[in-house]
Amino acid sequence: MFKIKSEINPFALAKRINRPLILDGAMGSMLQQIGNKPEGSMWMSMINLTHPEQVLRIHEQYILAGADIITTNTFRTNPAAIDNYKKKIDINKLIKQSVGIAIDAAKDLPVFIAGSNAPAEDCYQVQRKISKKALELNHKEHIELLIDNGCHFILNETQSHFDEIKLICNYCSKNKIPYIISLFTNENLKLLSGERIEYVINFILDYSPLAISLNCIRQETFFKFFNRPNFDFNWGTYLNCGSGEFTDEDITCGVSPVEYNNLIKKILVKSPSFIGACCGSSPEHIKQIKMLLDGNSKN
Repeated sequence: MFKIKSEINPFALAKRINRPLILDGAMGSMLQQIGNKPEGSMWMSMINLTHPEQVLRIHEQYILAGADIITTNTFRTNPAAIDNYKKKIDINKLIKQSVGIAIDAAKDLPVFIAGSNAPAEDCYQVQRKISKKALELNHKEHIELLIDNGCHFILNETQSHFDEIKLICNYCSKNKIPYIISLFTNENLKLLSGERIEYVINFILDYSPLAISLNCIRQETFFKFFNRPNFDFNWGTYLNCGSGEFTDEDITCGVSPVEYNNLIKKILVKSPSFIGACCGSSPEHIKQIKMLLDGNSKN
């Protein structure tokens, strides 16, 4: 087993153990499935305070399933979300608790903790309302709090606006914060702000991310991207496993663990640095990936 040190690049480790690292699956939709309801701009993050044992249990289930990386339940603990919530929240307390739950789940196991940093506003929102100054302060404060409370790196996920991506890259690079940028695009492989994915990837690579990925997109969209000539950088993906339209409400599974595993088999051909699953997935999806990488899959 590998030991985690702060100076280790997790994806250099992936090359050493000759397999992609396994990212966990969905947290929010798992919490929905056990009866929790979204709370406005905070979505599912208040459960870190009200029912931390539920979040802990889901983290533990993903680790048991084989995840090398677990993601903090901080998709909506950022300042912009808190500002739009109906009640006053201490952001320092919230993030300390949120990251602490993941640390407790990992115990002394060789598991990386990725700090989830989402878009400042809704991740499917084309037209934003937040000011440039508030956008910048939102990401600086959230990223800093995630790192200061013990995350190994920042997973900037479902990012779909280029100005936001530029802010994140500049801040993380300047402050030597290890980070991933994970992109969300439309079916034409364009960000919601209009830029083509190739252009955005080339920009990000100049800022030395740990990896670049795509998440929460449908398999059909991903495989358009997958047909690019080469992948000469650390990359990964965790695809949407939900049913129906993109939504934050009542997310249910639309891609079974076996079906998803068959997709992963195709993806492995181009040597990703990490593989996981997104909305609608469960620990069973991750277990199937682990079995596949261990050579025990029967499908």
